[in-house]
Amino acid sequence: MKRRDFLLKSALAGCVLPSALLNSCQNSSPGSPASGQDDTDDPFELKEVSIEALQQKMEKGEYTSRVLVEMYLRRIKEIDQDGSRLNSVIEVNPDALAIAEKLDEERRSGRVRSVLHGIPFLVKDNIDTGDRMMTTAGSLALSGHHATEDAPIVGQLREAGAVLIGKTNLSEWANFRSTRSSSGWSSRGGQTKNPYSLERNPCGSSSGSGVAVAANLCSFAIGTETNGSISCPSSINGIVGLKPTVGLVSRTGIIPISKTQDTAGPMTRTVRETALILNAITAADEKDAATLQRPRDIPRDYLSFLEVEALRGKRIGVEKSFLRVHEKVDALLQQALEQMKSRGATIVEVDFVKKLKDAGESEYKVLQFEFKDGLNRYLAARSAPVKSLKDIIAFNNAHADSVMPFFRQEILEASEGREDLNSDDYKNALNSVITTSREAIDGVMREHRLHAICGPATGAAWCTDVVNGDSFSGYGMGSGAAMAGYPSITVPLGDVYSLPVGILFIGRAYGEGDLLGIAYAYEQASRNRKPPAFLQQIL
Repeated sequence: MKRRDFLLKSALAGCVLPSALLNSCQNSSPGSPASGQDDTDDPFELKEVSIEALQQKMEKGEYTSRVLVEMYLRRIKEIDQDGSRLNSVIEVNPDALAIAEKLDEERRSGRVRSVLHGIPFLVKDNIDTGDRMMTTAGSLALSGHHATEDAPIVGQLREAGAVLIGKTNLSEWANFRSTRSSSGWSSRGGQTKNPYSLERNPCGSSSGSGVAVAANLCSFAIGTETNGSISCPSSINGIVGLKPTVGLVSRTGIIPISKTQDTAGPMTRTVRETALILNAITAADEKDAATLQRPRDIPRDYLSFLEVEALRGKRIGVEKSFLRVHEKVDALLQQALEQMKSRGATIVEVDFVKKLKDAGESEYKVLQFEFKDGLNRYLAARSAPVKSLKDIIAFNNAHADSVMPFFRQEILEASEGREDLNSDDYKNALNSVITTSREAIDGVMREHRLHAICGPATGAAWCTDVVNGDSFSGYGMGSGAAMAGYPSITVPLGDVYSLPVGILFIGRAYGEGDLLGIAYAYEQASRNRKPPAFLQQIL
């Protein structure tokens, strides 16, 4: 399979319904809300309430952390497990209430750790948590696996006082199992649904994190990305998602695909909240070599970049090939460009994506090599029920009815066939990917004196199809940033037939501050975030 096909299958649109969802779609009136949920007047008290607003309410004694946790857990029960059955939370933390109570005691004694003190959050189920929850990457092969310690990113958030209330579903093995997988489906967690239209796909692989944030099941969530796994679900679920520069955030304790492309990042409802979370998770890690290679002048406070006038004087590149793909997305993009111009930005058309054409095949090869090496290392260091990629493949074959009812594991098998990382084939492919992608981004930004490059992150959500897999609508600019290890941020662009679409901004390595400023100024000018309506169908 060509690497381009691999990227496209995990990205964007098309519409054939799986039989498991046909009844719920066909038996509902078009545009009707799902059972148990009023789309016109969602009564949830914490709907769209920001992290800082929650903190202020706790300071005034209007809420306690325990009350917040109870409210979010009730919300998860009512619309994620029951009601709309979004299926975004794969497991609830049995210790969440006890943790919240301890943080409330700290507050009463005069200790408030940070703006995140007592704030409930969720993490993707490929991130280690040293508690009673499992870490499985959505795979039944890892069912029963409990990490002995938190991943550093989880530990940092807990130290800041945030309350982990559960883990989110994902595309199994972060969507690196089959060429025709359905995003948001895992053998352990089943299929996650799009809260804007339940028959449509949430994209992945951070599907559960994107849906949970969009549906107000938590205050914020953590996702992971190798190529599009934060940007795509953020776009399709109408939220903000940041893929940091590889090396800004620790990857230790995260089930890997690629040591050169993997990173974790915040998924929130606003750019300001993204900056708050980034402040908490940015740190060097002796166990993650990439974090030790970053520059010394990393910003201490990303909130300082958030200015309404941050677009003034900025030069923003827009990808030419994305100006005429889908007429409704085109209109949204043109509106965004006009809004940025009105805030003082200069818009420059650029040819960016075509420069990445030759890197796709090499990237797919690199990911296979690094997945085998990284996963084997991860499993060897843990008391997991399987010890290697080879064991996982064997487990899946032995339990095919439950693990592979819709699609197979050809990417796992192809990865197992790769040699080790000393292979010249690997080294040559890696050099091609890094050189091509970085020269493409740095070259176009240098040539046109750009502060960022932008374009639609995705098209509108496609109908979930477990038979044929995901479909593509012609976008996906974030691949360049993913291959280069550079940062990107997705912000709501508007909606197409009530389905959210995001705009993606790409910057230079460790340019998160400037990107956050640009994204914030655009967000304040556009105000495109809309909560989901939980419709059964949009038409």
